[in-house]
Amino acid sequence: MIFIASVLDPRNKFEYVEGALEELFGEEKGKKINAEVYAYINSLFGEYLKKYSTESCPQSPSSSTSSNNTSNTPSGSVISASKIRTKLSLKKQKEDNGSGGAKSELDKYINEEQEPFSEEFDILSWWKTHAPRFPILSELARDVLAIPISSVASECAFSTGGRILDSFRSSLTPKCVQALICVQDWLREEKNPISVEKDLKYLEELELGKL
Repeated sequence: MIFIASVLDPRNKFEYVEGALEELFGEEKGKKINAEVYAYINSLFGEYLKKYSTESCPQSPSSSTSSNNTSNTPSGSVISASKIRTKLSLKKQKEDNGSGGAKSELDKYINEEQEPFSEEFDILSWWKTHAPRFPILSELARDVLAIPISSVASECAFSTGGRILDSFRSSLTPKCVQALICVQDWLREEKNPISVEKDLKYLEELELGKL
C-alpha cells in the first residue's frame, strides 16, 4: 500500500517507484516487485470500477440535461458556465479514453507526465481538481491516501499516559492528567525557556483549581 500511495502521487507515479525499488532491492528483484505493485493496483482499481461505475453512470444524463436547461435561461448563465466546463472535461475524458471506457483511467493517469516536484504540493487538492477526469481513480486515491502511514501517534499517546499514571500516581484526576500531557507538549514546542521558579505561584493556583 505504501508503493501504491506513491504511485498515486502525481509527482512520482511508476517512474519514481520503479527506480526506488531497484535501488532498494536490486534491478532484478526491484522489477519483479514493481510488476506485482502494478498488478495489485490494477486489481484494486478493478474493484473500485465495479463499485462506482454502476453508481456514476445513471447520473450523467441528468447532469447533462440540467446543464442544457440552465444554458437556455439567462438567470442561470453563471451556473451553466461551471457545468459547461465540467461537461467539456468529461467529453475530453471520453475522447482520451476512446473505446476503453472507464477502466483506462489508470493507464491514462500513469502515461501522463509527472507533476513538477514541490514541497508545497497538495496531493488531495490535485485529486479533487482532477476528479472529473479520473472519477473512479480519484475515489481510490482518496481512500488510499487517507491511510495513516504509521500507528506511532496513537501508540505514543497510550505510552505517554502509562508513564504519567504509574503505580505511585494512580489517583490523579483526568483534568490533572490532561494538564500534564498538554504542558509537556507546550514546553517542548516553546522557543523561549520557561522559568518554573518565576511562575511557581501561577502553577500552584492552577494545581489548586483556582484558575
